[in-house]
Amino acid sequence: MPLKLTGQEKDLGGGLKVTRLLPAFERRTVGPFVFLDHFGPMDFEPGMNVDVRPHPHIGLATVTYLFEGALMHRDSLGSVQRIEPGAINWMNAGRGIVHSERTPPELRSVRHRMHGIQLWVGLPQALEESDPGFAHTPAAPLAPFAAQDAEVRLLVGEAFGRRSPVKSASPTVFLALRLRANKSFVLPALCAELAVYPIDCGITIDGASLGVHTMAVLDAGQSCRLEANEDCTVVVIGGAPLDGPRYLVWNFVSSSKSRLQRAADDWNLQRFGKVPGETEFIPLPDNLPRSL
Repeated sequence: MPLKLTGQEKDLGGGLKVTRLLPAFERRTVGPFVFLDHFGPMDFEPGMNVDVRPHPHIGLATVTYLFEGALMHRDSLGSVQRIEPGAINWMNAGRGIVHSERTPPELRSVRHRMHGIQLWVGLPQALEESDPGFAHTPAAPLAPFAAQDAEVRLLVGEAFGRRSPVKSASPTVFLALRLRANKSFVLPALCAELAVYPIDCGITIDGASLGVHTMAVLDAGQSCRLEANEDCTVVVIGGAPLDGPRYLVWNFVSSSKSRLQRAADDWNLQRFGKVPGETEFIPLPDNLPRSL
């Protein structure tokens, strides 16, 4: 039977509440993925907006994907990029980057809906101190295609004889499936580690139920049959396991605890880069351990 992980609700402030699936007590990673937040669907009234102030990252890549709404990304490299449904923002933090994510100006005074997921991918140890970078892949090159009786968006990696244009640092798989009601979809064993997460309704995996806000981590090398009683979006993540354990504190990921401490000290002393046009920032949390 697959391992089931139940999401935990987290309040990130500013009206943004998320369901966090990774890391979990039972399972810290799936392939290279060390973190998964599912936010929404949330309806924002005029004046209510997503405003994630500038904050730092090291040792990881952030992957942002939207089902509804739009966000404006800004970072310390000078990148300014709006992301909309179907596109991918891939930000490589490497040795250090700072970014913000906010509601775009034209949506700030109107009613709008926000729904998406953000994932963190642990970088291979050899790339943890690499140069930071940012890449946006628009929706068109990631357009869905038909496979079996489902609609498939291959967002990262290789599957069904195709390859995503999004470049990853290690073998990585990220799919968004749209299952049709009462139609079976056989998910092959695409990689060494694989997990399935239904977005908007419960599904079954080989006949066993899997509810919303719950992720199933499949057994190694296991293919499975997915079904739903209604049309349903399902996210699939996975890939090759990381090359050793990773430590995660606040927004920092590293194979070295001392590196986490240095990153915390650097942010506390504002030694990271600045995001052009931003004057705010998220301070280092008071509840971080004194010694990492």
